[in-house]
Amino acid sequence: MDKSELSRELFLNIISTRMAFRQTIQRVLKRNKIEITFEMLQVMHRLWLTEGVSQQFLAEKTAKDKACLTNLVNNLEKKGWVMRKENPADKRNRLVFLTEEGRELSDQIRPLLDGLYAQVTNKMSERQVQAGINHLLKLSKILDEI
Repeated sequence: MDKSELSRELFLNIISTRMAFRQTIQRVLKRNKIEITFEMLQVMHRLWLTEGVSQQFLAEKTAKDKACLTNLVNNLEKKGWVMRKENPADKRNRLVFLTEEGRELSDQIRPLLDGLYAQVTNKMSERQVQAGINHLLKLSKILDEI
């Protein structure tokens, strides 16, 4: 295999791994009767880290376009997990906050995800995990420079 074919194979494997990760998360959530999509989970995870942020911030951090993110936030609002409040610094902008139910959802989901991550790290050495992280970071940096 030449270098170009190897690179193509690398990217195909990254995409395949992302799909497998997404499907595994969805299976775990469904098995535990948690009605949330992978995309909603991405937004909620970001809010669990930092709430009271703009939809633009959420769009950037979740790699979603504004229209998609607006739809996701609308659905999260309907479920009662988030609410929008006017930004006092910019009346045209609204900030997204968690509701109490949204915070409680974290208590349900985080142990499930921690269990999933533990299963992965039980099958890979710490050195293998760190090497994977290092390779992906290097690849991301290369792509940012192109």
